[in-house]
Amino acid sequence: MNGKALQKIGYGVYVISSKLGDKINGQIANTAFQVTSDPETIAISINKQNFTHELIQGSKVFSVSVLGKTAPMTLIGRFGFKSGRAEDKFSGVQFNIGTTGAPYLLEETVSYFEARVIKEMDCGTHTIFLGEVVDGDVLSNGEPMTYAYYHEIKGGKSPATAPTYQKDDAASSSHQSVRYTCSVCGYVYDPQKGDPDNGVAAGTDFANISASWLCPICQAHKEKFAIL
Repeated sequence: MNGKALQKIGYGVYVISSKLGDKINGQIANTAFQVTSDPETIAISINKQNFTHELIQGSKVFSVSVLGKTAPMTLIGRFGFKSGRAEDKFSGVQFNIGTTGAPYLLEETVSYFEARVIKEMDCGTHTIFLGEVVDGDVLSNGEPMTYAYYHEIKGGKSPATAPTYQKDDAASSSHQSVRYTCSVCGYVYDPQKGDPDNGVAAGTDFANISASWLCPICQAHKEKFAIL
């Protein structure tokens, strides 16, 4: 089986959030899709190891923030490669508390919607939550970020808990230039693309990046990178 065949399925980049008591948390996900229109229902797939899974299962509510193309890797890294059990991911981020009590992002978000869980499906490592949409709105006219754009343009990688994770994900590109990969999160620095979000112009060799530069996803130091 060629796992790359599954990577041809279209996905987006979302922050799935929930709350339980006084706790809130969110995580990056690429699997969120509308199931029916009357009533309006959506489904999400969440890894059982994630703190967000615990909150959704306990409160039966969740929100989906649809990220735009301009969302920086630092924001994606905060919600995709940090643990909500260890830190408050929403600290310093603009957000609102929705009608369900679940938070949703205000920055770098083109739209959001909230849902109440009406069914769950155990899928081994993940749970599919089916929710009835109770609220939502368009926050900007920006274009949503696709998962393909995140991978091919932003150079992002799938967390190990993602339903689409591939073990060879970090080595899937075929660029000719010497690239470096982060040993913490798998992000690949490609000199041809640089890291414009953080002031590194396209065409900048890794050796010429400032020593103070950090991985745009997980904030690891430059010394954590190795030749791919």
